[in-house]
Amino acid sequence: MVPALVGKLVRLEPLVRQHSDGLATAAQEDRASYGFTSVPADAGAMAVHVDDLLDQADRGEVVPFAQVRDGRPVGMTRFLTLHRHPGADIPYAVEIGGTWLAASAQRTGVNREAKLLLMTYAFDVWGVGRVGFKTDARNARSRAAIEGIGARYEGVLRNWQPSLVPGEEGRLRDSAFFSVTDAEWRDHPKKTSASS
Repeated sequence: MVPALVGKLVRLEPLVRQHSDGLATAAQEDRASYGFTSVPADAGAMAVHVDDLLDQADRGEVVPFAQVRDGRPVGMTRFLTLHRHPGADIPYAVEIGGTWLAASAQRTGVNREAKLLLMTYAFDVWGVGRVGFKTDARNARSRAAIEGIGARYEGVLRNWQPSLVPGEEGRLRDSAFFSVTDAEWRDHPKKTSASS
């Protein structure tokens, strides 16, 4: 199990049901920036979402976290797409995604620090060879943030997954892919230390 990952601005706590109410409150702040992602809009939907993520975690499909700032949940993030050798518990490659933040936590450094904490754990504890990121190809803000932590743009896969944009139900979106490899991480200028 991955422990809490602690930085100066954010604490990534392994997701539990008790985070649901605080996450629902955070998600109800200004929702204007959620145009390309799916963020539950009320307490009931958040509770279902958290339960779904915990079920996925029990199956070893994701490692979800609540992003906590000043003692209260301000968003979520997770390890997903965990690639493992047959019979192995520890992945050799992972993706970081499923990330959203309350409006009050955006543009504060929380997102950058959270990504670096997760990358530190993935590379330095698990010893992965690759950390990947993907976003809706139209999401310029997300793409800039991913490149801002040193991830390399790999290209766009067309019609890669269902769109999360409201009103585009049933439509497939193009996804922009990025990554950092273990060799790049060794020389990464923005590395941080994660402690438990």
